[in-house]
Amino acid sequence: MTDMSIEDYLAHGGKLTSPGNVPPRYRGELLRLMASFVDSELAASAGFAEAINDAAGIKSRIAAARIVLEKADHAERVLNIMAEFGVDTERYEGVHPWAARLERDADIGATRQGGDMRLSVFHYPLQGWIDAVVMNVLQGLAAKVQIAEMAKVSYQPLAEVFRAIAPIETRHAELGAEGLAQIVTSEEGRAAARASLAYWHPRVAAGFGSAHSTRFERLSRMGLRHKTNEALLAEWTAAVDAQLAALSLN
Repeated sequence: MTDMSIEDYLAHGGKLTSPGNVPPRYRGELLRLMASFVDSELAASAGFAEAINDAAGIKSRIAAARIVLEKADHAERVLNIMAEFGVDTERYEGVHPWAARLERDADIGATRQGGDMRLSVFHYPLQGWIDAVVMNVLQGLAAKVQIAEMAKVSYQPLAEVFRAIAPIETRHAELGAEGLAQIVTSEEGRAAARASLAYWHPRVAAGFGSAHSTRFERLSRMGLRHKTNEALLAEWTAAVDAQLAALSLN
């Protein structure tokens, strides 16, 4: 099959199942998608690890530690698929300082930094437990939307991994919501939560990309994307609004 005939096949819902039947252009986009996910999960795990000792109580510590562990595990699952395409996984894991962060007042939009493919939101630092919980709620809801999209990718082994981890990532957002519900029971906590929401909301939103992506059509033809950035952002916004309304925070 030529690249073009494979794209026609994929555009009509076809699936690929192994590196051997993946054409070059598809391979490049697939690896880019996987690298963005792996880098984001490794950076999220490394950044959230520092918040464990700020947790308010044993239950919160356990929840934070669980999130750190499971995000690293999810990165490894996708990295194992990348290894089938020849990626040196041992070298990959140490190629970037995953815990490194920019200054708090930095503003990089959706821009990637160097060769690091993490979502831009994972370049910003957490400031204490409340800030970590708020970020986890917003990004957790974003991950739920984004992973549901990635669970439909045309490379079947990757789609299966995303379907397996989707409920676990959903639980991360739920743990964050439980923590935030406790935080807003005091006026001091509610005020701190509002400040963190103002900081993180636009930074998480930037992770959905531009409303008129020039790459969407190409990825859609390959079966690597289905919903537009604008549609995914709207879905996330609705989920956030509902979550914050339940806590009288919006």
